Amino acid sequence: MNGDNMLEHTLERIAEKILRLDEASLTSLWEKYKLRMEQFDTSRDWEKSVIVFFIINAVRAKNHIFNDQILKKQKTEKSTASTRKKKPNLQLIKSI
Repeated sequence: MNGDNMLEHTLERIAEKILRLDEASLTSLWEKYKLRMEQFDTSRDWEKSVIVFFIINAVRAKNHIFNDQILKKQKTEKSTASTRKKKPNLQLIKSI
């Protein structure tokens, strides 16, 4: 496995772990990491807090996009289903 593949594999493993985390639990930590990030210093802890803050935001953004897409799909399916259920608007023009 070359360096790029190893890096990609590592990032995908991290993403898998993050996807298992509960958004509500992450959101409860949002304020803590926001405040920590705002208190800049040159420490490794500050750097980690920035990464954690953006991971939390990434999960929230992903869930928001996911939920919006599900709602759009449901509305489209409802609209399509209701269109199919309607009787055609046919009118007898000439009787033989």
